[in-house]
Amino acid sequence: MDQQNIRIVPTFSLDDQAWLRRSSIPVPKFWAGHTVAPQTGDALRVGGRQFIIQARVWEHDGAMPVLRLFLSSGHAESDTVFG
Repeated sequence: MDQQNIRIVPTFSLDDQAWLRRSSIPVPKFWAGHTVAPQTGDALRVGGRQFIIQARVWEHDGAMPVLRLFLSSGHAESDTVFG
């Protein structure tokens, strides 16, 4: 798969989108230059939170294929102690 010909768009929950905006956390282009598309179950860490790819949806925006990734809600940092 030639990654130059597709656009990969991570889709966060509304709460996580708000958190990313408030915290001014940029979402890196994780798959830039890779030849393997992300799979369901893959994990991403952004701003100290972990997101799991729960679903993948292929779309076409009229110019190129788009792979939309639907992510789980962000989890607290792995070193957070609860209770």
